[in-house]
Amino acid sequence: MNFLGSFVRFIDGLNDWIGRGVAWLVIPMVVITFLVATLRYGFSIGWVSMQESYMWLHGIVFMVGAGYTLLHGGHVRVDVFYRPASARYKAWVDLFGSLFLLLPVIAMVYIYSYPYVMTSWSRLEGSHETGGLQGLFLYKSVILIFCALIGLQGLSLAARSILVLAGHREFEIKEEEHEGI
Repeated sequence: MNFLGSFVRFIDGLNDWIGRGVAWLVIPMVVITFLVATLRYGFSIGWVSMQESYMWLHGIVFMVGAGYTLLHGGHVRVDVFYRPASARYKAWVDLFGSLFLLLPVIAMVYIYSYPYVMTSWSRLEGSHETGGLQGLFLYKSVILIFCALIGLQGLSLAARSILVLAGHREFEIKEEEHEGI
């Protein structure tokens, strides 16, 4: 059980650190979006690379931040039944959901996206638009990063659930931990 506790703390800390870091990308994303709209509608000026950059930033924030969101309970669930439930019930739901729903889906996403990303790397794929950003292969790699981070967080959630079911109350998720989202 000591290993599981260390694993949960490490993965939770990793996704918390990554999520807080990637959140800073929202600032340039908003600034670039504002500039694109202002230049396009105010001055009839535009660059494809500038438009792609805020779309790429948006994708990175959501894909890389997905593990952070799972850690802090920000993903969709039926709160009508979950929120008022006991810690043991929540642990069973989280254990079942992680092992039989989340992790198999993430495994399938990884299996099907890996060749797609590797093909992009083999071609050093760039934007399909004239004047677009080069390095599309790097952007597509975010899919694999998403799988790794949310998969690890799913394993952490399952391990946390096992610890709660074994009576380790310090691993129970408190409601105030979810209010910051």
